[in-house]
Amino acid sequence: MSTFGNEPFDVIVVGSGPGGATVARDLSRRGKKVLILEWGPGGPIRGNLVQYVKELMVPGKSLLITNGMLGLVRGITTGGSSLFYYGTCFPVPLEMFAACGVDLAADVEEIRRELPIARLKDEMFTPMAGRLMDSARHLGFDWQRLEKFMYQERWKPEFRFGYYGDPNDVKWSARMHVDDAVAHGAVLTNGAKVTRVIVENGTATGVECTMKGEKHTVSAPIVVVSAGGIGSPMIMRNSGIKEAGYDFFFDPLITVCGTIKDVALRNNEIPMSAGVLMKDEGYIMTDMAIPPSNHMVFTAQVLRLDKLFAFRHTARIMVKAKDVQSGRLTDRGGVRKKLTGTDLDKLFHGYANARRILREAGATDIYKTWYLAAHPGGTVKIGQLLDANLQSQYRNLYVCDCSVVPEAWGLPPVLTVAALGKRLARHLAGRQF
Repeated sequence: MSTFGNEPFDVIVVGSGPGGATVARDLSRRGKKVLILEWGPGGPIRGNLVQYVKELMVPGKSLLITNGMLGLVRGITTGGSSLFYYGTCFPVPLEMFAACGVDLAADVEEIRRELPIARLKDEMFTPMAGRLMDSARHLGFDWQRLEKFMYQERWKPEFRFGYYGDPNDVKWSARMHVDDAVAHGAVLTNGAKVTRVIVENGTATGVECTMKGEKHTVSAPIVVVSAGGIGSPMIMRNSGIKEAGYDFFFDPLITVCGTIKDVALRNNEIPMSAGVLMKDEGYIMTDMAIPPSNHMVFTAQVLRLDKLFAFRHTARIMVKAKDVQSGRLTDRGGVRKKLTGTDLDKLFHGYANARRILREAGATDIYKTWYLAAHPGGTVKIGQLLDANLQSQYRNLYVCDCSVVPEAWGLPPVLTVAALGKRLARHLAGRQF
């Protein structure tokens, strides 16, 4: 064991999103001493716009603009982006990982027993979501309610969805796993930006980080980097693995909007209540409620000022594509990746189908918003830079987040990343420290 100050640790976990939080929680429950280093803050979840902006929308930090003018956001806070995600659970691509020697089936089943994963009960399914589902089904789409990471028994009709973080703890986030880890002896240090892993004779022995402008080093026998699809490859590059951060995915999306005058959005709308995976076409479509502030930004962005204050009667469908892996990250963390012709074709195909669904639902004045990107990953791939146990070319240096995913598949990755974290924790727990 080694120390940070006077305290010994078995494992350093860098980052506290679903991957890192799961590793920290499971190892702490097994009696391992874990240090979690998180760049962002960790104060109470207030669920307000100020917290949302500070932790998700800071230009150059949590908000990145690509050279193709797409906005890419990442939550920098305890719990990572899961604090602000829409809580939708999609299946794990088991065959993709099996081809890399990674069997996640048992871990997925264990997580499904542990976490609140279920389709929304009837009273949580709103008239707007129902209108879009009925219209899609009438046109022949297999539009179904989606599984959500939500403690539905805690939900009350007066609760707003936790777009800005959920102070009511209805929506599960990785912060809950961090709290569990701390309750079992883990130490969480906020405001610690890890810059590189310390490597001696081909073995990771600790990390270097900055806190309040001062440089610190902390050592431990095992280092798990879980800083996300952008943060992890930057740390790996700074640690000597220069191949990290190339040919990645970032799930581009648009939303398609229309005005429906006889249905009004409720204050408790839940985004992505239902939808359809167009697997052969390479995209998904879901209903997409958003907060009023986002509606105004997205509408102004495409110069639909006439719809700026039409929030209550705006029906919205998200189209998210499985993009071609390409691009690179700069050494300063900039994103250099443009949409390919194939990516644009998928989004335009989805746009056409979303228009059909909205028209069937009675919508008028249909328009689409500008391109966004979500879930960057594939920047530190299994089978390329990591082995089947998520270990890098350096002994005792592991990576566990969306960056390890070997191929794009175009779906929210929370269940997948949490399963990887559970598998890694089991592997590490079996090792002699």
